[in-house]
Amino acid sequence: MNPPGPVVVMGAGSIGCYVGGRLQAAGVPVHFVGRPRVLQALREHGLRLTDLDGGDVTLPPASLSLHESPPPGAAALALLTVKSAATAEAAAQLPAGSLVLSLQNGVSNAATAGAAAPGCTVLAGMVPFNVAELAPGHYHRGTSGQLAAQDHAALAPWLPVFTRAGLPLQTHRDMRAVQWGKLLLNLNNPVNALSGLPLRAQLLDRDYRLVTAALQREALAALAAAGIRPAQLTPVPPARLPAVLGLPTWLFRIVAARSLRIDAQARSSMADDLALGRRTEVDALCGEVVRLAQAAGGRAPLNERIGALVENDPRPRGARELRAALGV
Repeated sequence: MNPPGPVVVMGAGSIGCYVGGRLQAAGVPVHFVGRPRVLQALREHGLRLTDLDGGDVTLPPASLSLHESPPPGAAALALLTVKSAATAEAAAQLPAGSLVLSLQNGVSNAATAGAAAPGCTVLAGMVPFNVAELAPGHYHRGTSGQLAAQDHAALAPWLPVFTRAGLPLQTHRDMRAVQWGKLLLNLNNPVNALSGLPLRAQLLDRDYRLVTAALQREALAALAAAGIRPAQLTPVPPARLPAVLGLPTWLFRIVAARSLRIDAQARSSMADDLALGRRTEVDALCGEVVRLAQAAGGRAPLNERIGALVENDPRPRGARELRAALGV
């Protein structure tokens, strides 16, 4: 089956290059729009995609269509993969009539993009897996999971295309629940970024896990006050996540065995941002929890504090030092 048309990746970073590269390897024409640093690496090295399952695909430089701004004409499908702070600017560059799928963290990006590009059809999506840049042009998926997207008739022709690319899309009518379910898990991102450790090593330290558990408890309280039921995206129900994180490590290894199927190279995107001196997405994660709590007349002080640490004092901290800084 031929793809409905070309794909434009708005934000050729870790997720954009991985998803766009997999689609191109499956025969889809893909245009990568990104920052000069990334585009130069792709021109010099091509695009290599690896994963924890042993997959290894290389697209040579000459096969890549690289741009600093989107090519003219409406995109059959635009994948919005820029950082949250750049959402409105990126969406506004897309021609009217484009179908846009937001594959970003947080819960507000699709709405922000829709407001910035009222002539486009903007759908919410969710990426469950982690992708790290291991070397210039080399992107590695270190965890697993299935892409999710808002159920919409315009997306239907693309479903077999994503499946052929090894990235099946699971569609949902209520993406808000899915996005909040993912955000709960992503509250580990600032903890990982401040730890300076790979994801698996950080998750195997109970003191770091206790910090994430405390952030999740605040988020769960805010969600309950707002009447939002987050979707279950792991074998553990959302309400039980903090308790599981607090288990002794020997027991956590058993109970969370599936969640610990992470290779040693995986790290959070927020850790990558800090390493490169880029602005992080902590406001799209912890900030959303703070705003949700405030809307119900409450507070989320721990999420507020760790957000301030990431933005103002992002040096690596040992687990007990981080607990002490947050009062956990």
